Amino acid sequence: MKHRLHTLLASLGLAAILGLPAAAPLPAQSATDLADVCKSVGDAKLGQWASFDATGAGSGGGTLRLALVGTERVGDSTLYWFEVSFAGKDPGRSGTVQILSSSLASRSAPPRALIVKYGQQPAMKVSGEMAGMMGEKGRENTQAFDFAARCNSARVVGWESVSVPAGTFRALHMTTVDGGDVWASRDVPFGLVKTHAKQGDLALTGRGADAKSSITEKPVDMSGMMTLPKR
Repeated sequence: MKHRLHTLLASLGLAAILGLPAAAPLPAQSATDLADVCKSVGDAKLGQWASFDATGAGSGGGTLRLALVGTERVGDSTLYWFEVSFAGKDPGRSGTVQILSSSLASRSAPPRALIVKYGQQPAMKVSGEMAGMMGEKGRENTQAFDFAARCNSARVVGWESVSVPAGTFRALHMTTVDGGDVWASRDVPFGLVKTHAKQGDLALTGRGADAKSSITEKPVDMSGMMTLPKR
């Protein structure tokens, strides 16, 4: 399951949008603009979603959707169910991953639970320390869910008018040290309008506030069937 999770996360094309390496310090105004936009990157309210045309990234192309589909109280904290789904032109690369975490991009708070569904196969759930380990491993392998945590270290090109299938947006153009480009806007759930990188491209196709879980079945709890590696 761990290998398949990493394969699915890679096929979701998130490395193209969620892994900006560190860049040089920014001029004062650029830093202010960037900090302002970065507050919205990776952020969404319950029910909000954003969908994208995805090309490249070894996936053969398809549709990517980010959504916030639920909340869960754990002790005194409220955690969020973030959903990342990919409908590929190749059905074998389609799937959904749901992550229970305090933040989509938080590197200091590992996932509390994961629900994974591949195609027509039963949904599987992993909780606790195993979910944290698998979630962190997925981040390492795909740089997934990492853009918001690294957003403040991107290099600013400037504000631009960007046209995508979802419309025209005033977006902050940022670049990465490896030649990637990201256009982000405060007016879009999760902040992303368009991306271009060697791993693949994304273009916003839609957004809304009526997201529900794409996984309607009760997942099979795999926590007791998997063991942590010996330390």
